[in-house]
Amino acid sequence: MKIGIDLGGTNMRIGLVDAGQIVEKEIRPCPAKESEEVVLDALTALISSHLTAEVSSIGIGVPTLVDAEKGIVYNAVNIPSWREVHLKKILEDRFGIPVAVNNDANCFALGEKLFGAGKDARSLVGLTLGTGVGSGLVLDGRLYCGRNTGAGEVGELPYRDSNFEAYCSSGFFVREYATTGKDAAEAARRGDSAALAIWQDFGTNVGRLVKAVMFAYDPDAIVIGGGISDAYSLYSEAMLAEIATFPYAESVRHLTIGPSRLADVAILGASALE
Repeated sequence: MKIGIDLGGTNMRIGLVDAGQIVEKEIRPCPAKESEEVVLDALTALISSHLTAEVSSIGIGVPTLVDAEKGIVYNAVNIPSWREVHLKKILEDRFGIPVAVNNDANCFALGEKLFGAGKDARSLVGLTLGTGVGSGLVLDGRLYCGRNTGAGEVGELPYRDSNFEAYCSSGFFVREYATTGKDAAEAARRGDSAALAIWQDFGTNVGRLVKAVMFAYDPDAIVIGGGISDAYSLYSEAMLAEIATFPYAESVRHLTIGPSRLADVAILGASALE
């Protein structure tokens, strides 16, 4: 039995995982604006409420760079007080079992590789499209993190007048069209032509992001998660049309791409961290 945790600025999600299945789950608000100690106390209380003698390890995904070897969290996104938190040591001292800490997008990618759409893929890239753009890499069957779990963060690559994150996340809708992704999706599903055009534009941007991923890693599979993945059907046609212009036809032909279909995949991936 293992514990997997997806720690975000809004919520802390925990799952008790047995043989790749979540047998117990809880979501609690994260006191992200409070001090480092208050956030840690909330996290340890959450873990304590699910810890049993059968739990052999704890894995945690956090939205920032991490020294995965030492389990040090740096400048957690949306948790301002977490500038340098030695999370692995703190929790191992507290609970006496092994703790692994990694970036949340890496946990997403690992979860898809082990339990989701990437089971048959040798190399997989997980893209999370939401308030930002995250990415995780599984290369030749193994999670690849780089020095501080920042490898593969393609959202930061230059694009147009900014970077891919500016054009492939929720901020795109607000900045470019003065709307939200949710409102644009609802209007598009009603057949609104202006909203459909917004999603065409968004899909073209995501297609170009995917092409950057293909140039860098030539993966077997790309799995798209995050809140915007719920609108995949609205932008997939434009995305796929852009991917079709990739200059290496064989890479396109062998690529499997689609939205995540696995609930709580980041929890599952966190539980599998080593």
